[in-house]
Amino acid sequence: MRNPASLRSVLPLLAAASLLLAGCGGPAPAGSAPDTAGPAPGAGPDAAGAPPPGFPFTLDNCGTKVTFTAPPERAVTIKSTSTELLLALGLGERMVGTAFADGPVPERWQHDIPVISEQLPAQEPVLALEPDFVYAGWESNFSADGAGEREALAKLGVNTYVSPAACQQPGYRPAPLIFEHIFAGIREMGRIFDAGTAAEQLVAGQRAQLDAIEPHGRELSALWYSSGSDTPFVGGGSGAPQLVMEAAGLTNVAADVDQAWSPLSWEVVAERNPDVIVLVDSSWGSTEKKIGVLEAHPVISQLDAVKEGRYLVVPFAASEAGVRSVETVQSLVDQLAELDMP
Repeated sequence: MRNPASLRSVLPLLAAASLLLAGCGGPAPAGSAPDTAGPAPGAGPDAAGAPPPGFPFTLDNCGTKVTFTAPPERAVTIKSTSTELLLALGLGERMVGTAFADGPVPERWQHDIPVISEQLPAQEPVLALEPDFVYAGWESNFSADGAGEREALAKLGVNTYVSPAACQQPGYRPAPLIFEHIFAGIREMGRIFDAGTAAEQLVAGQRAQLDAIEPHGRELSALWYSSGSDTPFVGGGSGAPQLVMEAAGLTNVAADVDQAWSPLSWEVVAERNPDVIVLVDSSWGSTEKKIGVLEAHPVISQLDAVKEGRYLVVPFAASEAGVRSVETVQSLVDQLAELDMP
């Protein structure tokens, strides 16, 4: 594997070569219909070297300015939310690597993409793929110990992007998160990849699906149990858990916590006595493991939700804000209909 120093010297040459090669393709015929499945691999500046319409442009992404002179050709994704959005937009051919998945990709979006790491990748293996774009699900994915700091990657000619729904800085953090934030993020990714038509179609489909959902009719409270045993890590009142529970007709017992996810003592959980408990299922924290924690706790085990097994299950990869948030709402509604409630 090449070392970072050699990559720094090679990357600008590769980027220049990429632009020259992309320029070999001519522009679409006037009046031709746009590609509804996303841009074709290799799309870029036209034969005269001009960028596609709308380029260049600059975005303020979570407080970092990012300038795009052309659609990315070699994208690396970190976390499931970023991977799944690009695949949902039909951009699998533009992806040269992915890492740190929260779970398997749904069958409808399956694509053969090299896996860099099951965990947060280091900068060297990311740069070895010669990306021009790294798209992360969380700001913390960009660090000296991770995929690299955003400023350092920019100096190497690599644009970076964080899902806007995951921005944490004041003025950028959605508080509370609403579905329009998710839809805006889809459109922005469509703009970055010159896949606006595909993005609009995806948003329209998700909006129609969301509008068709009939929230659960009963007034029920819920705890979103993400992880933890001594102290549970739960869904608070300003992130994806609050968003999907509210849309499903559930009242979040931690809605007063102004965080997407937060520790909450078992004593407070017992006091608020949720009617149902949402269990986030993952390979490192299975549903069975969480149920074991609940049933072993001397106080929590006495709650009716635990004694009667009133559990709803959400895969970890669908628990964060992204293209699966609408289907998560529908899943909660369907599971509530199957519960034997008094």
